[in-house]
Amino acid sequence: MSDVSPCSLPRTNARSLSAGYWPLLTVSLGFVMAMLDVTVVNVALGSIERGLVTSLSTLVWVVDGYTLSFAALLLVGGALANRHGARRVYMGGLALFVVASACCGAAPNGAALVAARLLQGVGAALFMPSSLSLLGLAYPGEHERLRMFALWSAIVSVAMAAGPLVGGVVVGTLGWRAVFWLNAPIGVLGLVLARRKLPRSRPDPAARPEVAPHLLAVIMLAALAFVLIEGASWGWASPRIVGALLLSLGAALAFGYCERRARAPIIPHALLRLRGFLGVNAIGFLINFGAFGQLFLVSLYFQKARHADAWHTGLDLLPLMAMFTLGNLLSPRLSARWGTRRAMAVGLGTSALISGLLAAVGDRLALSWLTALFAAANLGVAMAVPAMTATIMQMAGRAHSNIAAAALNANRQIGALIGVAAVGVVLHAAPAWSQSLPRALALIAVAYLAGAMLAARAGREARTTAP
Repeated sequence: MSDVSPCSLPRTNARSLSAGYWPLLTVSLGFVMAMLDVTVVNVALGSIERGLVTSLSTLVWVVDGYTLSFAALLLVGGALANRHGARRVYMGGLALFVVASACCGAAPNGAALVAARLLQGVGAALFMPSSLSLLGLAYPGEHERLRMFALWSAIVSVAMAAGPLVGGVVVGTLGWRAVFWLNAPIGVLGLVLARRKLPRSRPDPAARPEVAPHLLAVIMLAALAFVLIEGASWGWASPRIVGALLLSLGAALAFGYCERRARAPIIPHALLRLRGFLGVNAIGFLINFGAFGQLFLVSLYFQKARHADAWHTGLDLLPLMAMFTLGNLLSPRLSARWGTRRAMAVGLGTSALISGLLAAVGDRLALSWLTALFAAANLGVAMAVPAMTATIMQMAGRAHSNIAAAALNANRQIGALIGVAAVGVVLHAAPAWSQSLPRALALIAVAYLAGAMLAARAGREARTTAP
C-alpha cells in the first residue's frame, strides 16, 4: 500500500528510456523487495508453522518483528541518510537486508527466524527512506521527476498486488525458505546497480539524530509488542507482562518529555500545532491497523480454516491486493470532486460497513462471496490512502513535507504492528474460527469507523475555518 498514488503516467520516448531509467529500476528493486516480503510472508505462514512447529505467538512475531524494527527506526534511517549521504546509507541498509534474508532462509527454529526478521526490518528502515531522495536526486528536472515518481508508484502498486500470487507460487513449488533466499540475488543486483547508477549525495555532518528519543521509541514499541503478542501465553496479570506494560508507558512518557525539551525534536513543534495534523496521523494508524490486521487474519483463515495451500491462498488473496492498485487510481478523481477529507471519510466508512457485515455473516459465506467482500473493503481503504497523503502534504507545506511524510509513514507502520498483534490476541482468546473471525472483523470494523469519523470531523472543521 504505497503512499504515492499512480495517477496518469506521461508518455515517454526512446531517448529518455535509454538515457535515464537505470536509477528508477535500481530504487524500485530494493523497495519492491522489501514490500513483497510483507505480503509473501503472510502467504507462507501455514508452511512456516508446519515446517518449524511454531506457536501462534511466534507466527505473530514473524510478521510483527519486521514491522517493529522498521517502524521504530524509520525516522533514524532518514536522519542517518542526511548525515552520511543517502547512497551510502541506502547501500548499507540493502546489504543488511540481504544478509538478514539469508538468515531467515536458514533459520533452524522460530526464535532464529524472528531474530532474522527483526534484522530485516533494521535494513529496510535504513534503505527505504533514502530510496525516494535518491530518485529525486537522479532526476532533477521537475517534469522528469514527476514522471519517474508516477512510474515508481505504479511499479510498487503492481508488485504489492502480485505479492500473494508470487508467494503462492514460490512457497508451493520451492518451499517457504525460498521466499527469503530469492532476496539474495535480487539484493546483490540492487547493490551493484546502486553503486553504478545512483548519484552521490552530499553528507551533512551537522545533521545529528537525537539518540535518546529514538531509543525511547524503540523501547516503547518493543515492550508494547511483547505485551500484546505474549500476554495470552504468559497471562495478562503475570509479572513479565505487567512489567513490560509499565516499561512501555514509562518510555512513552519519557519520549514525550524529551521531545518537548529537545532543540531539534523528531517531529517539529510547528507541525504538532497544525490543526488536524495529529488527526490525520491517527487515521494513518487506523488504516494500517485494519488493513494489515485483516491481511494477517485472512491469510491464516484461508490456510487453517478453509484448508487452502500456499498456491490457492495466493490466488484467493490476489483480488484483495489488486483493490489497492484500483483504489489508488480512483482516489484522485474522488478527491478532486469531493475533497480529500470527504474521500477519506467515504472510503473508510464503506470499509467499516463491509467489515461489520463480514463480522456478522462472514464464516457462513461461500469463499467466492467472502473474497469479494474482503476485496470491496480493501477498495474503500485504498481510496482513502492517497487522499490522506495529499491532506498531510497540504498541511505541512514545503518547509515540513519530508518530516511530515516520515511521521505519517512511521505511524502507519506502528498501526500495522499493533493491528497484527491485536488480531493475534483475538485468535488466542477464541481458537475456534466461528468465534475468532467475527470478533477480529468487528475490531477491524471499529478501527475503520473511527478513521471515518476522524476524517468527517476534519472535513467539518475545515469548512468551519475556511475564509
